[in-house]
Amino acid sequence: MKKALVTGGSGGIGAAVCRRLAADGCHVYIHARSGAEAAQTLADAIHAEGGSAEVLVFDVTDAAAVAAVLAPLIEEQPIQILVNNAGIHDDVVFPGMRAEQWQRVMDVSVNGFFNVTQPLMMPMIRSRWGRIINVSSIAALTGNPGQVNYSAAKGALNSATKSLAREVAGRGITVNAVAPGIIDTPMSASAFDATEIARLVPMKRAGSPDEVADLIGFLASTRAAYITGQIISINGGMI
Repeated sequence: MKKALVTGGSGGIGAAVCRRLAADGCHVYIHARSGAEAAQTLADAIHAEGGSAEVLVFDVTDAAAVAAVLAPLIEEQPIQILVNNAGIHDDVVFPGMRAEQWQRVMDVSVNGFFNVTQPLMMPMIRSRWGRIINVSSIAALTGNPGQVNYSAAKGALNSATKSLAREVAGRGITVNAVAPGIIDTPMSASAFDATEIARLVPMKRAGSPDEVADLIGFLASTRAAYITGQIISINGGMI
């Protein structure tokens, strides 16, 4: 049984990804920072459906805390599937953006990517098989007013995806990013009403977390062995 880690695993997209990977036969580590109760509820639901899951609690921006949690888990068997889904918004137009708003968003998406991914690399490389999927955003591809920090963070994640993919391609490890558009989660529900979604999205609807999870599940599978270094959009035709 392959082990998979999903950061931000208790949120809308993260929870769908955890369910999909568990259904595909993985033991899923559901990461949470402040949503441990929701993560445990998800783990219990996965167990009830015959899957395997457990909760990990740490702050992705705290490198020492991340290492302390992950090191014991990879002593005997590597984590071979990693979904870097943790990310935050702190939206404001750039002239009014405070330094801490910039730093906090960058810290979670960019430093969090490093803190979680880097410790898992050598065991994954030694196993000569791995899947790393980074959850980016349409904002990194098109830009979005009020999200200079978020767009910059996800853009950096896209660039890291391409470079890491080239480093480890010869070791049986693929690295890709998925860039969702408007997805039906509590976060997007507060930002877009039905009229605006119909105006922005050619398909006239938001995507579902399960649709994103299906794409990530495919990229995490053996069937996606020749796909690497890609930023794959899933946005109903927005771009």
